[in-house]
Parts: sequence; structure tokens; C-alpha cells
Amino acid sequence: MRGTAYGVGVGPGDPELMTQKAVRLIRENDVIAVAGRDAKEAVAYRIAAAVVPEIADKELVPVYMPMVRDRELIEEEHRKGAALLESYLDQGRNVVYITLGDPSIYCTFSYLQEILMADGYDVELVPGITSFCAAAAALRTPLAEWDEPLHIVPAVHKTDDRLDQSGNYVLMKSASHMPQIKQLLRESGRKVSAVENCSMENEKIYRSADEIPDDAGYFSLIIAKE
Repeated sequence: MRGTAYGVGVGPGDPELMTQKAVRLIRENDVIAVAGRDAKEAVAYRIAAAVVPEIADKELVPVYMPMVRDRELIEEEHRKGAALLESYLDQGRNVVYITLGDPSIYCTFSYLQEILMADGYDVELVPGITSFCAAAAALRTPLAEWDEPLHIVPAVHKTDDRLDQSGNYVLMKSASHMPQIKQLLRESGRKVSAVENCSMENEKIYRSADEIPDDAGYFSLIIAKE
């Protein structure tokens, strides 16, 4: 019998925002996979360890997921990562792949999931609180009301977007192009707020595009409302 691969969201940063199901699966299974070269250095690991300290005694499986634009290299590493997980699944062992936020939102596990399912393995996703929901809570603002559309876009790929669709925007992955994104936000005329390191100890809140530093960190998320 093959094992099951679980893509488990551990939330945005605050360990108290982990779901009971995520905690249970980590406790019940001995193989924990994490994106990166060193599992214990991953943010997702540190979040989980604060609630499930016994995770340190489990078999930790680092899965290298390069953040590059070379599609051929990326696909090669994804195949290697999937093969690594399959080596445990073939032993009848479940694999719990922990990830920041939710496993269905811009998640590295999505690429492995596609390969695993194509190869005939069982995969289950366990939702987690997303960064943009946590950011909205930190800002005490609704993401959408009544019939407002909500657009969730990876801003790093949208530096030429006019943000002119009706409704509100969530801009993720903004840090590497922050000056350009800030200019787009000013031109859009929208009400802008942002959270850096949402729900973590070093969380910072910004109430306008001008307040956001050009060198804001990787975990920066922007909400732009009509």
C-alpha cells in the first residue's frame, strides 16, 4: 500500500493560526517535507515547531524548489522533488508537506502535487489561513463587500498592469518590484494599505503607498481598494 501525500497549510506566521487538522497530521505522521535546502530553516517549519515541538524528532525531508525563471531547471527540480516524496510513499509512509498559508495559493506543493497525481499517488490538501486574509484582519478591513470583485494577483508579474478592473486588489509577491508597484498604486487612485511579515513578531503595517519602503521584505502584501 502506498502512502498519501498531504499538502498542509500552516497559516501566515502566527502559530496560533494553525488549524487543528494541520497539527494532528503533523503529530500523527513521521515524514515531514518542507521546501528548501534545510528544513529547520524554513519559516513553515518554525511555525509548526512552535505548536508541535516533537516535529524536530521526525524525519525531515527538505525539497529544493528554486526561485528562478529558467523553466527547464524548475521543471527538473520539481521532478526530483516529486521523486523524493514518491520514495517515501512507495514504502507505505505518508508524507506531510508543510507550507506557508494555504496549499492552493501560489504554493510550491502545487507543482509536486501535479506530478504525484499524474503518477497515480493519493494527494490531499489541508487548507490554511491565507496571508491576505490575515493581512485584512491585521488592517481591520474587509477584502470585499456586497458585490465587489476581488482580484488576487502576483504583482511581480504585473508591473505593467493599470489596476483598472472593478473591485479590490490583493498584490502578492511585490517586494522585488516595489518602486514600480508603488507608482502603479499611486496612478490607480485606490486606497492602499500593506502588511509586511503579517502575523509574525516583526509585523509592520502601512496605510498608504508612500509609507511602504522600497526595500520592504519578501513577506509583503498590499491591499488596494476602490
